Parts: sequence; C-alpha cells; structure tokens
Amino acid sequence: MTSEPLHPVPAPGRRTVVAAVGATGLAVALTACGSDDGSTGSSSSDTQAGANASGGDSSASSGSGGTVLAKTSEIPVGGGKIFKDQGVVVTQPTAGTYKAFSSKCTHQGCAVAEIANGVIVCPCHKSEFSVADGSVKKSPATQPLPAEKITVSGDSITLA
Repeated sequence: MTSEPLHPVPAPGRRTVVAAVGATGLAVALTACGSDDGSTGSSSSDTQAGANASGGDSSASSGSGGTVLAKTSEIPVGGGKIFKDQGVVVTQPTAGTYKAFSSKCTHQGCAVAEIANGVIVCPCHKSEFSVADGSVKKSPATQPLPAEKITVSGDSITLA
C-alpha cells in the first residue's frame, strides 16, 4: 500500500484574515446605518373621514386591497395606536385628521412602544416623535418617522 505524503495546505495569511474581518465589519456597519426609506418626497398620508361607511373587522382586508387597521373610534384625539404586525403607527393629532408613520425608530431601528402626551416614544433610547407629523421632538433620533399611506372611509382606517 502506497500513500501520498501529507503536505499541509497553506492557511490564509494574517493580513488576509484581518482584511476579510475588516471588510465584513464595514459591511455590517453600513447595513445597520442604512435607510430602507425609498420615498424622500412622499405625499401626505393624512386623510379626512369619507362619507361611505364600511364597517368590518380590524384585521380584515378592504375591497381596495389594503389592510383594515382599526375603526376611527379606536384612535384617540391627540394620541394614536401602534400596529406591531403591520409596522405602523396611526395617530389622530386633531379631531378627524388621521396620520400614519412607520413604527421603526430612525435612530437604531427599534420598534416604538408608546404614545403619550402628543409624542410617539421609542423605548431603546427614548427618542420622541410628534403625533402630528412624525418629526423628532427629542433626540437621539435625527430623522422623522417616515409617513405611511392610509385611507379613511367612513369609520374604517385602511393601510394603503
């Protein structure tokens, strides 16, 4: 029986390993700091209540293809409601005016968790955003919450 002599396979050099680790770290950092908001000039998402009443379950789909989020009576004036599964916050800054924003904090991507005293609060670093327009009211966040499109028809609020 003949066997071939064992030759060790050359391992990557230290410089190669350090460069690969550095490139991977840089890619992770850039991904974490990037923004997935593709709309910089989005249209207004507030809608006045319409004349057509279309009741229904808050998790059902409406005929227009959107997801019915809630009834207008479920959104308090000056406050709002967080819809974790849909990743959206719906607010009613003034009576009859409804707005929607992403529930993902623009600071580090945590999900906002509370709406109190006219602000949407992120639990991670206590950034605060206005219920009226999603603007930053308290740092460390520097960018507003991105607007989401909703429609209000009768007493139903639907995610467009």
